[in-house]
Amino acid sequence: MEPSPSSSPDTGTMPPDDNADAGSRRAVAAAEVSEAAPKPLRLGPIRMSRRSAVLAAAAVSALLAISWAGTGYSYRPYVEAPAVFSGKPPANERAATQARARQRDRQRLLTARLKATAPRGVFIVIDQTHNRLYLRRDEETLLEAVCSAGSGMVLKESSGKKREWVFDTPRGRFEVLSRSTDPVWRKPDWAFVEEGQPIPTDPAERLDYGSLGEYALYFGNGYMIHGTLYERLLGRAVSHGCIRVGRDDLRKVWAATRLGTPIYIY
Repeated sequence: MEPSPSSSPDTGTMPPDDNADAGSRRAVAAAEVSEAAPKPLRLGPIRMSRRSAVLAAAAVSALLAISWAGTGYSYRPYVEAPAVFSGKPPANERAATQARARQRDRQRLLTARLKATAPRGVFIVIDQTHNRLYLRRDEETLLEAVCSAGSGMVLKESSGKKREWVFDTPRGRFEVLSRSTDPVWRKPDWAFVEEGQPIPTDPAERLDYGSLGEYALYFGNGYMIHGTLYERLLGRAVSHGCIRVGRDDLRKVWAATRLGTPIYIY
């Protein structure tokens, strides 16, 4: 049988492969290119291209130049200078002595004025930032108590009048306007809105017994210093504007205060 045009006669040798020849030519060309291309540089175990080596050398040169020339900043230790007169200095020692005497007199006057404005007797100071209540008498601190001031939260009514309430504690000077034992809380509208309950029409349904603790000191506009059922939350700003105090501390505040006792809130 005659061989087909697509096959070669069996001569015992492999026929020439055009693809193999092309692969050999590519390998030879790649080897020539590899020999012509610059070999990568090594910096210890790190291999880098010639471009990277040039940039690294430039950076090192710049750092060396800065270290040699300096940055223009020189450190000098601070030395406190003696006090000097802000205006024209005294002409002689006598004038300087008189100036110092005037300064001492002015200092005594300002100290006396400041002392005169300080509250006298027993008063209460409330630090909202750190939720602390201080019971003081003149310059003596009788009690430092952990308390809870207003949270600052905003409550918006979703229906009806669309009212809005902000639960902040007021700042400023106040005084005890009334005192009560076993106080009863008359819940305002926002208390029912917050709980998602309808606002009652019967006033008796607003009365809440026991939630204000044993005592309450009222200082105006519905704000009070009172007890709490949740003493574990003291120290956090979680109230609706009133000042919450623990039972034992509240008893001491109650025993030391009277109507008209000043309250300073900041």
